[in-house]
Formats: sequence, structure tokens, C-alpha cells
Amino acid sequence: MMDISSIKLYATHEHPCSYLKDRSATTIFVDPMLAMNGRIYSELSDFGFRRSGAHVYRPNCRSCQACVPVRIPVDLFEPNRAQKRCIKRNQDVVTVLTDNINTDEHYALYESYITSRHADGDMYPPTRDQYEDFLSSEWGVTRYIELRLDGELLAVAVSDRLDQGLSAIYTFFKPDEHSRSLGVLAVLRQVELAKAMNLPYVYLGYWIRECDKMRYKNQYRPLDMFINNTWLTIG
Repeated sequence: MMDISSIKLYATHEHPCSYLKDRSATTIFVDPMLAMNGRIYSELSDFGFRRSGAHVYRPNCRSCQACVPVRIPVDLFEPNRAQKRCIKRNQDVVTVLTDNINTDEHYALYESYITSRHADGDMYPPTRDQYEDFLSSEWGVTRYIELRLDGELLAVAVSDRLDQGLSAIYTFFKPDEHSRSLGVLAVLRQVELAKAMNLPYVYLGYWIRECDKMRYKNQYRPLDMFINNTWLTIG
């Protein structure tokens, strides 16, 4: 059994922060030659690491601690009024689990989402190669959660099954279905799935107070935050 403290980490040079325009960032990556598996990945997730494609990383900025790892304790979670309305409004949406999204149907939804919602980001313009690399299935733990209405694909959530929870890697959805709040629904369905699997947490990645695109994570309460190497529950 590997001691994760012995894992080699590599740091990037400082680069422009993807979330806060006036900041620079440094990222540490787990040794790409490491024989990663679900157990090691699960342990690293409890120390604030995330996955992007085949890479496991964590922000490591010298002058900024804005990126706070967060997770939902599913047995304590209580949906707020807006989330309850989202659940009720989407009772007709069916959840489907699949092992593969390398299809024209899935890519077309991703392309539409990135073009509509993230044309100012580093994933624009989308390409099929970038899509497959970014949302790849790794180490036998990745599942894809489809949200469908009468067979039509509305959203896809990429979710990794950790030993202690689900890790919400990325969600993309029909950009014109504003009233359904599909991003919120995808998180709520992962909470439901974690409960059904007797898993205690849903990991949401990094919450950044000053970043509009990340503030939504603070709407799930209670929320665990990883601060000073300790998970603290915020009511």
C-alpha cells in the first residue's frame, strides 16, 4: 500500500489565473508516471486534489488562498427553496448512467454549451480531441450521468466514484433551458446518487468567493470546506 506522502509532485511556473483576472497562479500536479488507481485518487481528493483529464492537481499559489476545496455531506444536506423548486420542476427528467460519451450526440451538446457559456474561456473553441481528453474516463472510477427528457439529452455530469463519495468533475447542458437550472439539477442528482450508494460526500471542486462562476457552490448547505488542511462544516 502506497504512502501518499511519498508521491512526487511537480509545480508549474506562475501563469495567469483562470478565475481571478488580476492574479497569477501556480499549480502542482501528481507525477504523471505514477500508477494511479481509485484508492490513491480517493486519498488525494481528501487533501484537496482534483482531476482534469488524466491529471490530478491542486492550486498552490504563494500569495493567494482563494481556491477552497468543498464537498457536500449528503446526509446533512437540506435543499433550499430554490433547489426544492428545481427538483419539483424537473420531475419529468430521467437520470441515465452510461460508461461512454464519445458520441456525436454528446459532443454536439458539449460544443453548444462551451460556445454559448464559455466563449471567453480557455476551452473555447471546443474540439473533439480536447473534449475526449478533458472528460476522459480514468482508473475505472468515472461514470457519466445523463439527464434526459423524452429521450432528448439535456445534460451530462461527469462524476468519479471515490471510496468516500462522488467527485463532480464537470457538467455541460443545453444552454437555452434556463428555467430548468440544469447545472443545479445535476448536482442534486449526484447527491441523490451518493445517498443511494451509501457514500457520504459529493465533492464540488474549488469554491472561490470572488469568482462569479464559482459562487453557486456556496448555495449547498451545509458545506464542508478544506481550510488549513482540515475539513470544516459550514452551516
